Amino acid sequence: MQDHQTSVPTNGESRVPAGDISISCRVIGSGHPLLLIMGYGSTMNLWESRLLDRLAERYRVIVFDNRGTGGTETGRHPFSIGQFADDTTALLQSLGIGQAHVLGWSMGSLVAQELALRNPYLVGRLVLYASQCDTRMFPPAPEVLGQLTDTSGTPEERGMRYIGTLFPEGWLRENGVRLKEIFFRPMGKVPEETAGMQAAAIGSWEGTTQRLGAIGSPTLVITGAEDKLVPPENSRYMGGKIPGARLAIIENGGHGLMFQYPETFCDIVTGFLG
Repeated sequence: MQDHQTSVPTNGESRVPAGDISISCRVIGSGHPLLLIMGYGSTMNLWESRLLDRLAERYRVIVFDNRGTGGTETGRHPFSIGQFADDTTALLQSLGIGQAHVLGWSMGSLVAQELALRNPYLVGRLVLYASQCDTRMFPPAPEVLGQLTDTSGTPEERGMRYIGTLFPEGWLRENGVRLKEIFFRPMGKVPEETAGMQAAAIGSWEGTTQRLGAIGSPTLVITGAEDKLVPPENSRYMGGKIPGARLAIIENGGHGLMFQYPETFCDIVTGFLG
């Protein structure tokens, strides 16, 4: 791997070559590289801004759009979690980064696991947020899954159903203003076809249950105690199987934990990353 810098700016937004596609990414801050991998059906614009600002005080933070979302091309390769890991590898290579800390959220945490297993030299410390090692082991309740996959109604109605899966009901009722702050901003394009292909990639993923012991990066597994989409039993299991892993379960936190308690989330993550 080449370790030199490309023409990508130290800070700012760019498109960089990555295999059969070009990836839209944003770099902020300075310090040791920290790569954030977004989850299902979203773009890099969804990352909590207060989290990014805090992290950028210590690290060179890289966020990006997964294949087929936002400003990143769809390409010709079939969607799979392994392909997303290969895309991420190619992104780091194009940025001239020999090793980075990696934080993956939800689907992004599946990609992060594959990245750490396929290319362990690339991953310094690993943060698995709202993660699982087998999508069938501790699944969400059928009604939650139905809420997420229901494509009926207007885009606004679909968006509200999605938001409803991210947070505990009590928190939702009490934080309407905060919800507008989070979601009523441009998120970039996520075509329905792309979301469908991402969902199929998650569904066909073989998982890492038998490979968790091979993850060599120091690992933090962090989740919300009230996560309806990826129940915390997944994180408890993984925390016991990844060698030396640290487990953090945040009371009253949902799948959107980083939006609910950005300061707490950031304190735990930066305390782990050092």
